[in-house]
Amino acid sequence: MKYQVKQVSEVAGVSIRTLHHYDDIQLLTPSALTDAGYRLYSDTDLERLQQILFFKEIGFRLDEIKEMLDHPNFDRKAALQSQKDMLMKKKQRVEEMIQTIDRTLQSIEGGKLMNKRDLFAGLSMKDIEEHQQTYADEVRRLYGREAAEETEKRTSAYSADDWRAIMVEFDSIYRRIAARMEHGPGDAEVQEAVGAFRDHICQYHYDCTLDIFRGLGEVYITDERFTDSINQYGEGLAAFLREAIITYCDHQKKPRP
Repeated sequence: MKYQVKQVSEVAGVSIRTLHHYDDIQLLTPSALTDAGYRLYSDTDLERLQQILFFKEIGFRLDEIKEMLDHPNFDRKAALQSQKDMLMKKKQRVEEMIQTIDRTLQSIEGGKLMNKRDLFAGLSMKDIEEHQQTYADEVRRLYGREAAEETEKRTSAYSADDWRAIMVEFDSIYRRIAARMEHGPGDAEVQEAVGAFRDHICQYHYDCTLDIFRGLGEVYITDERFTDSINQYGEGLAAFLREAIITYCDHQKKPRP
């Protein structure tokens, strides 16, 4: 079935002007045109639009969304699961803030002081700060204070939206690897995801050399915090990821013919 731009605008709640812009930047190009040159969208186009809107809600830029959706290994199901996880956390935080407002209003009307912890319920950046601290601890343990300070300096500049986007990408990579465990650590798609994982660390956290990356794999099986966290994505994933990282590093160090 084909849909005209006005129909897509109405069903998706997106302006016609926005749809034209997405076409102009090749983010969402309609699959067909009428003889008169009018855009016609397919069901597949609407599925892509859904992904665009979910990624936007989480905090990704349009250029980042285009890069992800156009990637040959893009997994719609894994992306939806990651988006759901992040939106559930966002929903929980919004609900907590609403409850905090209600309690504050009741406190004002009743002339009573609120418990100081309740006063800031839902406004905390605790999860983000814990995620940030995990990386700092990881680097400090493996590579010393100087590297840790560089990591802390880089990550401290990120906003809440930055962290949400980073965590969604991080989560998606883990899910990609977990979904291919039965194919072995040397599987081409596993290795590509491992390479994306290393790139993610380099881009957002610290310069992850091959030696550092190999050491990181060891941490994943020797530190219960990391082992338990990673294995939430699939039983035995931490050990599997270690082997996949070793395979990746060994391959990268092989001399080219």
